[in-house]
Parts: sequence; C-alpha cells; structure tokens
Amino acid sequence: MASPRWKTVVEKAIAEYKNQTGMPSSWVQKSHAHHVDLVFQVATLEASSASGGPKVPIPRVRSQVFRSFLTSPKLPSLPLLLSSTDIRTPKVAQLTSSTKAEVVWWIEGTKQQLRFSADVYIVPHISHPVYTIFREAVIKAGRGTGLSAFKADTDDEWEKRRIDLFRTMSPHMKASWCRPVPGSKLEGDAEEEAKRWPERIVEPDEGRMGREEYEKAKKDWEMALGNFALVIVDPVEVDFVDLSSPPDRRSLFTKKVQSEEDDKVIWEEVNLVP
Repeated sequence: MASPRWKTVVEKAIAEYKNQTGMPSSWVQKSHAHHVDLVFQVATLEASSASGGPKVPIPRVRSQVFRSFLTSPKLPSLPLLLSSTDIRTPKVAQLTSSTKAEVVWWIEGTKQQLRFSADVYIVPHISHPVYTIFREAVIKAGRGTGLSAFKADTDDEWEKRRIDLFRTMSPHMKASWCRPVPGSKLEGDAEEEAKRWPERIVEPDEGRMGREEYEKAKKDWEMALGNFALVIVDPVEVDFVDLSSPPDRRSLFTKKVQSEEDDKVIWEEVNLVP
C-alpha cells in the first residue's frame, strides 16, 4: 500500500522549498515558516443563537500551521495531517461537538490547491476532559480511517507525540501558550498588559539554571505545555487543483476499502473539470 498521490504532492512542494527555511531537512515538515506555504485553513461550524433565539450554524475559519504527517507503517495509505492549537480556543468546542471540517491548502510556490473533507481531532494532555473524547474516537474509529491505524497506541504514546511536537517549537512560539485565553478581552492598557506576558520559554534545566531561574522556567513550561494540544486531520476526500502549467488539472481522491477481510485502502482518483 503506497502513499496516496495527494500526499506526494505536498511532500514534493515542501521539498522544493526546503532550502528557504534555513532549517535541517528533517525538520522541514515541522517548520512554522509561513513563506514556504506550510499554512492551511480549517473551517468548522459553531452553533450560536442571538437574543435567545434558535441556534443556527455559523461558519468559522482559521489558519493552522502544518507540522508534519503522522502515518502508521501498517497503513501508509492513510496519512494524518498534524498541526497544533491552544486547548482554550473556540474551535476545540466546535470540533468536539462535530469532528467534521473542511481544510483548504493553497501552495503558492507550486500553484496547487488541496481541499480536504476531513474529521479533525484535538489531543490535549491525557488528564484533560477533551482527551477522553479523543480516546473514545480512536476506539470507535472505523475501517478505512487514518485514526483506526492507531487503535493500539497507548495514552503514553499520544502524550509523547504531544510533548515531542511542543519541543520543536521556538522559545517565542512556546510563550504564546502562556498568554491569557485567546480571543478574551484585554482590560486596561493592552500594550502594557502584553508586556507582562512571557516572551520566551525554554525547557527547565535544574543542573544548569539557578534556583529562581529554574522555578520560573518550570512554571512557564508547565503552563504552556498544559495549554498545548495536537490537531489531527484525518482526510476523507481530497479535491486537488493543479494550476502549475497549462492545461489546468483537477482530481478528486476518495477512499475505498479493498477487501472486507483487511483494512487495505486505496485512493480512487477521478479527473474533474478545473
């Protein structure tokens, strides 16, 4: 079972621009450098009501940084896309209410767009209530889903993935998870308030830091890591548009389970009018 062609498209695009990141090639997929188009948009629905009226779905969309692919060696045809978020953001409630989402990724350098219909999951610290929802989703994951490939993984393995990804973030990026709740109102002088937030967070090292420095680093690290969560995108359907050279091309990839006896999956590709 080979990787799907749409995944190869992403990997090729990243490889073409890896020299622009200034990072080792093994880190390229985890880079948060926007100039290599490692940013996609995730659209969800929020049930909201005005003046006590009936709840209506309101579209919400935000940008996410692509961190890496997460693929089981047993099922390479079912790659997951990995990103990250703050567990306190509104999209967490939206995605725990319904995992259904649309993800669109325009890669400027290659003039290509991928639009994913997907299930999107949030993976916080294993003690967080949202983790229980994720764990139940893994247990119930059906055949042909990328998440089903990880049914045997333990809580400790998921926590290790979360911590490992957190460690790849820059000290400045880590500090963003120490701020007040994203989207909450700033009281008083916003600029002065922001000056009180940590600017950089480094991993505490008792052997190399003085006592006061270590305690401060430990407090900030634990707060940031506690708010840090994985975002897992499990594609169901992929609409791929290629405008790199005439004629324009468009393909639709859909999953198909090859047999009832195993979980082997292929992505059927159909050509569409661009």
